[in-house]
Order: sequence, then C-alpha cells, then structure tokens
Amino acid sequence: MTAPLPLARTNAEARLFLRLRPCATCGSRRCEFVSSVITADGPASRYVGQCESCGARREYVFRLPEQILPPPAGAVRFGGAAASQLLDPGEWLRYSRLCADQSAPGGAAARHALATALAAVEEVLKFIPDSARSVPASAFVSAEGRALFAAEPGSFDRDRLEAVRAHYEAQLALR
Repeated sequence: MTAPLPLARTNAEARLFLRLRPCATCGSRRCEFVSSVITADGPASRYVGQCESCGARREYVFRLPEQILPPPAGAVRFGGAAASQLLDPGEWLRYSRLCADQSAPGGAAARHALATALAAVEEVLKFIPDSARSVPASAFVSAEGRALFAAEPGSFDRDRLEAVRAHYEAQLALR
C-alpha cells in the first residue's frame, strides 16, 4: 500500500514548498514549475519543472483539499485551521522572517511581504496543540526546521509567536 499524497491546502502553500525545495541532483532552487490538475487517488495537483542549473526533471504531486480555499483579497492565506503537511514550523518561521525583512515601509510590495510574514507566523501557531505552550519537537521534520528549533527553541513558544503576530498585525494596520 502506498502512502497517501501530502495535502497542499492552497496553491500558495504548494508554490512556497516548491520554492523552498532544492533540486535533489544539484541543490539549486531555480526551477519554473507548470501545474496541472490530475486524478491520483482523488483530485490532485501535479507540478513539473526542469532544474535551471542541471536540467534534472522535478515533479511533485499533492492531494487537493475537499474544499478549495480561494485567495483572500488584500491578504495572504496558506491554509485552513489544520497544520501544514508540506512545511514544518521551522520552515514557516524562517520564511516569515525573510518576508518581514523585505517589508521596509513603502509600497504595495512591502505591504504584501508583511502580510505574508504574518500568514507564515500564523502557520507556525497551528502546530501548537491547544493544551501546549510551544511547538512540540516532533513537529520539526526537515533538517532546516530541526536546526532552527535546536538553535532557538524559545522562538517557538506560543506567547512569543503571538507577540510576533500582534506586531505584524499592528504594522499592517499602519500601512
């Protein structure tokens, strides 16, 4: 029996996953993917591309959600209430920080970067069980995520993440 396909809750989440995954052959992240909807144990999306550095074929197939979440106007959403199956909390936090660094005041692009940073922090919070104070170590499945958790375990505390979220929300309200 084969493992079920991982769920891509939104196209934005799938595209971020693809952007963050290096080529297995050369390690480059430069690849333009083309997507199509297919049937593979139910509705799925397939992303196919060719590595721009070494030419290796890259392909990923994700299960589609039962209910498609349209992108919200003027905001960023990576998924519903459940935690991501594609990216771990360390990957989300790192991406949030990258986006926040690109959100210097001014312009629509900076506002979008900050909205993306906010959405990514909200994704980290989804990994915290209701009764817990922080993201459990078992949630970190990528090498990058485990390394960030090992270096900064306090960054994954609920109170700290909620403070970061509140800061991003306040900054967005000013723009």
